[in-house]
Amino acid sequence: MGDSTLMERPRIDDRTSVLVLTGAGVSAESGIPTFRGAGGLWESHSFTDLASPEGFDADPALVWRFYSSRREGAKGCRPNPGHLALVELERRLGDRFLLATQNVDGLHRDAGSERLVEIHGNLFTSRCSSCSRPPFEDRASHLHGAPPCERCGARLRPHIVWFGEMLDPSHLERIHRFLTEAARRGPLVFLAAGTSGAVYPAAGLVDEARQLGACTWLVNADPADNGHRFEHFTQGRTGEVLPDLLGP
Repeated sequence: MGDSTLMERPRIDDRTSVLVLTGAGVSAESGIPTFRGAGGLWESHSFTDLASPEGFDADPALVWRFYSSRREGAKGCRPNPGHLALVELERRLGDRFLLATQNVDGLHRDAGSERLVEIHGNLFTSRCSSCSRPPFEDRASHLHGAPPCERCGARLRPHIVWFGEMLDPSHLERIHRFLTEAARRGPLVFLAAGTSGAVYPAAGLVDEARQLGACTWLVNADPADNGHRFEHFTQGRTGEVLPDLLGP
């Protein structure tokens, strides 16, 4: 790991490709509460009850009340300088940039990110729990139970990857394809920001990136258990670190 006392910066030139993975720490700086920060409970309910297929089957009204609360809380939040630094980097790099986020609040999209993979879904999107209707934008609060699908009448659910569910294979394929194609073109940088880097998919991505010869960076408020797997670690708030780290 690098020494973060003096600001090290990744070398990003006109041949470099950059894959960024962001986690809850980036959103927390905009006021989005994290599961961990909430103490693992919401109105005495565990998050596994509120964010799992089993919890939805048992009490869809409770699950929708929880997600409606999250929607209302997120509506007042705005992108922070960390989000904006990533937008500026994308504008410089174009198709040599890809952002994968574990966050569901939509702040990266609000900030202007376009080459974006929301691997855990989007808080302001719903889908049918039964039919093949495509996910659609839904910013409403559903406080009186699960709304019905207009196509088939089954219950709508938040378009979120819940505990026990698989990530969308097409999202993982897009990330893998970007890494492999970028590594063939020239220098590659992998940056994890606002995440511990210790759990999947961050842990898997840093290993894959290093195997492809990438220079790997971690920016997080706290040291990570697997920080040794990254070549460089900068400790600090992403909204303060990323503008300097990624600036031209």
